[in-house]
Amino acid sequence: MKVRFIGHSCFLIEDGKYSLLFDPFITGCPTAAVKASEVNPTHILVSHYHGDHKGDALDIAKRTNATIFTTNEIGIEFRKSHNNVVAGHIGGKAKTEFGSVKFFQALHGSGIEGGHACGFVVDVMGKKIYHAGDTGLTKDMELLKDQNIHVALLPIGDFYTMGPEDALEAVKMIKPEYVIPMHYNTFPLIKQDPQAFARAVTEQTSTKVVVLNPGEDIELN
Repeated sequence: MKVRFIGHSCFLIEDGKYSLLFDPFITGCPTAAVKASEVNPTHILVSHYHGDHKGDALDIAKRTNATIFTTNEIGIEFRKSHNNVVAGHIGGKAKTEFGSVKFFQALHGSGIEGGHACGFVVDVMGKKIYHAGDTGLTKDMELLKDQNIHVALLPIGDFYTMGPEDALEAVKMIKPEYVIPMHYNTFPLIKQDPQAFARAVTEQTSTKVVVLNPGEDIELN
């Protein structure tokens, strides 16, 4: 499994013939390492409808015919111009060609009337990834500790989401094998030191921390 950090909360995860693009805020993102035209995912996951998360989802999906996964009200909006949309709801699981996508609760605004923000627990060829989306710390994260999360992608920027201290508590609850911080240093309001977060996690948990700069990737076995 190759995990590539594109910038902000956007990741491209590739395993075999499948490539999953999360929260593709690329155009207009000051830290994005690629152009939207340079990514060709098979699937796109959108945690909520804020511009720094839905980003280029529709343009990329229409170009590549990627399947978009999101929550119901956002899916209704996407379906106005793209038919290949799987719109579920919190707690639901969609079976997929590569495994499954479960919609996990997130404490955040959805960006669309009546909608819900979410995170994702994604089973990719037997490995589980938790992309938290934009969320505050919640005790519900304890529900993930028995899910054998391989990689947790957690926001650390504070102000709009969890900060480093709360993200550390999330790691303690989730107990993932790896954690990769996201949603920081894109804008002045979310400026953080990811290395300080990494040191705290390493000192207080057994989780391995991977800090990626935009454009960097890592292969995880």
